[in-house]
Amino acid sequence: MDPALSVVRLTVREAIHTLSSSEDCGLILSTLRFLKRYLGETEDPALPEEQEEFATVHFSAFLRCLVIKLSPVWLELSPDGQLEELWDSFFLKGPADQAFLVLMEALESTAGPSFCLMKMAQLLANFLSQRRMAALMEEQCRPQKKPGFTLLQETLLNKVVGLPDHLGNRLQQDNLALFFPQNYFPLLGEEVVRVLQGIVDALRGGLDCSVSFMSRVLGKICIQGRQKEILDVLVPQLTVLTQGSCLWQRVCWRLMEQVPDRTMEAVLIGLVEATPGRPEVLSRLLGNLVVKSKKAQFVMTQKLLFLQYQHTTPMLQSLLGYLAMDSQRRPLLIQALKELLETWGSSSAVRHAPVTQQHYLSAAILICLAHLREPELRDSQDELLASMMAGVKCHLDSSLPTVRRLGMIVAEIISSQIHPEGPPLKFQYEDDELSRELLALAIPGTSDSSTVLAGGSAPAPTASETLAKTMDDGVESANGSDPQVGPQGSDSDLDSDDEFIPYDMSGDIELKSNKAPLYVRDCMEVLTSSEDMERWEAALRALEGLVYRSPEATREVSVELAKVLLHLEERTCVSGFEGLRQRALVAVIVMDPARVAEYLTSQFYALNYSLRQRLDILDVLTLSAQELSRPGHLKRPTQQVSCGSGAPVLATSQADCTGVSGWRTVVEERIRSKTRRFSKQGFPRRELASSPSEFNSVAGYFFFPLIQHFDRPLVTFDLLGDDQLVLGRLTHTLAALMYLAINTTVAVSMGKALLEFVWVLRFHVDIYVRRGLLSAVSSILLSVPAERLLGDLSDELLEARSWLADVAEKDVDEDCREQAVRALLLLERLKDRLLPLSH
Repeated sequence: MDPALSVVRLTVREAIHTLSSSEDCGLILSTLRFLKRYLGETEDPALPEEQEEFATVHFSAFLRCLVIKLSPVWLELSPDGQLEELWDSFFLKGPADQAFLVLMEALESTAGPSFCLMKMAQLLANFLSQRRMAALMEEQCRPQKKPGFTLLQETLLNKVVGLPDHLGNRLQQDNLALFFPQNYFPLLGEEVVRVLQGIVDALRGGLDCSVSFMSRVLGKICIQGRQKEILDVLVPQLTVLTQGSCLWQRVCWRLMEQVPDRTMEAVLIGLVEATPGRPEVLSRLLGNLVVKSKKAQFVMTQKLLFLQYQHTTPMLQSLLGYLAMDSQRRPLLIQALKELLETWGSSSAVRHAPVTQQHYLSAAILICLAHLREPELRDSQDELLASMMAGVKCHLDSSLPTVRRLGMIVAEIISSQIHPEGPPLKFQYEDDELSRELLALAIPGTSDSSTVLAGGSAPAPTASETLAKTMDDGVESANGSDPQVGPQGSDSDLDSDDEFIPYDMSGDIELKSNKAPLYVRDCMEVLTSSEDMERWEAALRALEGLVYRSPEATREVSVELAKVLLHLEERTCVSGFEGLRQRALVAVIVMDPARVAEYLTSQFYALNYSLRQRLDILDVLTLSAQELSRPGHLKRPTQQVSCGSGAPVLATSQADCTGVSGWRTVVEERIRSKTRRFSKQGFPRRELASSPSEFNSVAGYFFFPLIQHFDRPLVTFDLLGDDQLVLGRLTHTLAALMYLAINTTVAVSMGKALLEFVWVLRFHVDIYVRRGLLSAVSSILLSVPAERLLGDLSDELLEARSWLADVAEKDVDEDCREQAVRALLLLERLKDRLLPLSH
């Protein structure tokens, strides 16, 4: 045996014996100072071979001896603190990996709460504060040939990443703030940057290093859900370091490539979340990882696009921009666009996927189009167009307005990009925040600058952009900013009338040559047979007021008039035609509710009606029921006739009405300001109108015919088939009628029938229909008296309760879940009386 090695072994053995048996402070101090020679911390250090043997063979055993001797009495042998300082120095100056493992082992085995436990916790905090964790990890990145090195790395990995959990469980309420996850992992992120800096310096010096351990540390932290804490520190620093250094970029690429497959998803999601809207940063950190790693490719091109939809639009821009920034990755972008369009055009996906996911897919498609060049799109033109046409049909068939608008916007942009030489595809949709957001995504400049680098071309301007530009040009010309100004002294200057002030014509009313009919029958005759379009329009505008003013005359022809209005088509361009027709039809129903409602409900299931007419029937039934249930609704015609909205039947003009109401307001305000009152209680208040609900006696005419034949398909009308939009509107109409029938005698029968209707359709695939069904349940709970609910509908309510709980937990639509929760909260009011029935 080597004599030098025997000397180290004997020295350590004698030191351990002295520490275990001696109480002499001087002897203990001298022994510890002598052993520090093997750490290279004295003026006369030991030989390198002796230091290596001490570090690899004897250091852990010596530290365990120090842990065993630790006690308040033993430390007090040196009142000046020299013993405690020496005791600490062996853990803070020796090999970091062994010191860390002995400390963690001692913390887990020491009983607590105690002095020893808190002393070692504070020592571990000092260990972290003095950047010993960086030394520990840097040692694992150097080439190693020691036996059992793999097992040592696995142990260190578990202890380093799981330190907050271990210390939290061990110290409980005495835990130190440094060991909290929100403090520990940012500190660990700083240490990782220092280790990577050391690796870069070593590579510049020609030394070999490995980042495998760092990759495993990063992966394990992210898979435990702490990617935000560490990546918020790592990404900003690596962004700066990789900006001008190819070596730093290669180290980062290698760091990501060696992340284990089982933790790759967590790391990539964390990086995408940490770099929203910055694809160039993601490209510098990942390189061509999606090309080299099948797992990374699956996560970036499948899971983040199709299986997860909670990510923000800037994150999508970062992800797809990363795929577009390199020629090796662009084929993946084209393939992703094809798969996105295939899913977007799937009728099953449109029917079953939540609206938020469909919006996510639509945004992803538009971002892909903004990054791709025209030659790349031309190669797949036929396939993309086929997917687009299928998707437009599915979206336009949806009963949700948001889904239909998504289909319109995406189809417009896809057609302009894929087939720019053909006629543009144009739709009419609401210009809201959603529309503006999606239209902005189709412009390459709003996504990121990578498209310009990749040679992408801007898409053709949409109709809204063209209109906005035209309006801007018009404003500039009106402000005198047009650069093409005629020469001075031209005829245009001589004939100019710019110095005249324009006359205000905003209050002018167009004069009508024909007078409006004065009777309901005359109006009906004009609407059916007159060829004079001005007289026809005047009759339509006057009809509502005439109906309210002449209830008896209206009842004589109510059904015939309702038939005329139901089939009335816009024969000329009339402003607000649909509103005028709808209000007139509502007025007819209000004047003769039983007969007209019976007629309209019978026509709802009749042949030879369009879907638009059936939807109109549902709308006017709901509006008229709301009007009938409103207290004092019969006073409304007087107000309308006295000051109508431009109806020709009125004797006074709009200006006269405004003037009359104006001077009355001025006089009342003057009287009120001059009158002194000592108490507000004496102030005269207008009493609220109170009267029996007119809807009480006719609710059955509105409700029961609508609910009877929903399951009987016609040749051109099938509620349980393709006409899901009408079925959804029917469910909402029935829910509204149920709510308006509150406290009526027929409410119980309506509620029972409606619950049976809901129970039949409760598993309907259409989201809009399910929303209506849930609204119907809430209407039943609000309208039917509680005692009648318990007495007549207890079994149905118990079944509905389990269904509502299932919807609130599992339904894909957020609105459906919220409505189910609201219905459950209404059921909670009956909880005390429902519980005895459930046992």
